[in-house]
Amino acid sequence: MPRLIVNADDFGLTSGVNRAILELHRSGVLTSATLMARAAATDEAIAIARATPTLGVGCHVVLVDGQPVAPPRSVASLLQKHTSAFPPKLTTFLRLLFSGRIRSEDIEAEARAQIQSLQARGIQLTHIDTHKHTHMFPPVLRPLLRAARSCGIQRIRNPFEPEWAVRVTPRASLVRSAEVFALRRFGPYFRRILAEEGFTTTDGTIAVAGTGVVNADTVRALLSQLPPGTWEFVTHPGYNDAELAKVRTRLRESRETERIALQAIREFPALELVSFALP
Repeated sequence: MPRLIVNADDFGLTSGVNRAILELHRSGVLTSATLMARAAATDEAIAIARATPTLGVGCHVVLVDGQPVAPPRSVASLLQKHTSAFPPKLTTFLRLLFSGRIRSEDIEAEARAQIQSLQARGIQLTHIDTHKHTHMFPPVLRPLLRAARSCGIQRIRNPFEPEWAVRVTPRASLVRSAEVFALRRFGPYFRRILAEEGFTTTDGTIAVAGTGVVNADTVRALLSQLPPGTWEFVTHPGYNDAELAKVRTRLRESRETERIALQAIREFPALELVSFALP
């Protein structure tokens, strides 16, 4: 029987996102969330997490489109000089990363600062993942694992979506699907590095190609084809309210659709819903 982790990213982004995560967990369809250490509604998310011990909570490490937790001077290679913020776009981050301008030590220091800031406030973190899935790239993955291990964490998201899931995802754009397929070339490096470092992950992640277009049909299409193993369903639920309108994101109307669509998980009672706090 397949085991499924239903994880909501961006916990702490807005109060509307926090509210959706709590509602979905209480309704029994969402098991996990990854918390942003420095976002507009992080304090509220921490309070929710501490009051909801059945919700698995990981650290959503942000290296793109956000503000550092570590002192800016200590992670200077990650930041734009004129704003002291991370690059707003993944493409800019990757250009700096692969040109060698971002220091591995800065990635490790910032990831550790984000993890420790949540742990210091009483959050028992189950795992880590990254905003925009930046840890699929080896120059990010290795320092991220060093930071996680130093904080007592040894579980991490597998950011790679299997071919079968991409192919059965209705409404996934050709561009998005092509990106997911192209990035799968980093998968063997990811698995090798995790084996070397002794970290645990899932068999794969679903709904990556469907980011922004997940509806009830998507949920049904993916779960009806789910093979044995342990899988993660990546979700981005929320309320499209005035607070979200202030955030730079392409996921606005889709958060409402996804919040409603996830109730379709109830149609698959044979699934074992779990979190990253696996035995």
